[in-house]
Amino acid sequence: MSLKISIITVCYNGAEFFEEAIESVLSQDYDNFEYIIIDGGSTDGSLDIIRKYEDRLAYWGSEADHDLYDAINKGIESASGDIIGILKSDDYYFSGAFKKVATAFEGKNLDQNIFWGDIMHGGERIIGWRNWNVKRGAFAPHPVMFCPKRIYVQIGMYNLKYKILADYDFMYRAINHYHVNPIYPTGSIAFSRSSGLALQNILQSLKEELAVKLSYGQSRLIAYTVFWLKIIKNSPKILRNLFS
Repeated sequence: MSLKISIITVCYNGAEFFEEAIESVLSQDYDNFEYIIIDGGSTDGSLDIIRKYEDRLAYWGSEADHDLYDAINKGIESASGDIIGILKSDDYYFSGAFKKVATAFEGKNLDQNIFWGDIMHGGERIIGWRNWNVKRGAFAPHPVMFCPKRIYVQIGMYNLKYKILADYDFMYRAINHYHVNPIYPTGSIAFSRSSGLALQNILQSLKEELAVKLSYGQSRLIAYTVFWLKIIKNSPKILRNLFS
């Protein structure tokens, strides 16, 4: 239990489920952790919820930021833990999550490994790591990734030129460019309510996914083939988003 875990929650007008997210962090049966909340200037009561728990927070701040990933980068810079997890304000961790993460990192080099777990969403368990699918463009959702701070220092944080898939860019960079190793003990770590920015902006997310792959040298033939196949597969959703 010697590893210190830092949890970052980014919030903007997310009061409806925010307290459940906070409680899921503070109720973990693991002592060596800190909790950081970065609020984007909420006006819906989120600040009242933060103040309710502020004596148990390592740091919190509320100010306008450029976007979600700018706020996450602020949290990473503030974090003092060995391992960093990122939890959205409408998600929550299951009991025992931090112990599972810490146990998985035992004996592992913090310069070379990132943890992914499974996540529950809409009654379905989403597999946290799919070795065969990484180059095609499939990584686990952000809330079940726990990354050593050393890796953020070595390979960089979230690239703000990507408005939707900066997390995908980070994961692709870590695994396919810097050859960081995945740690994947099966089992659900967190519950996610929201579908995420990518599913709400499918066309833009596919364009960003393509740009990420090309920027790290993936074959243009493979990258564009996968891109157009995904466009065809998701065309009904794309059209709905365009005309809604």
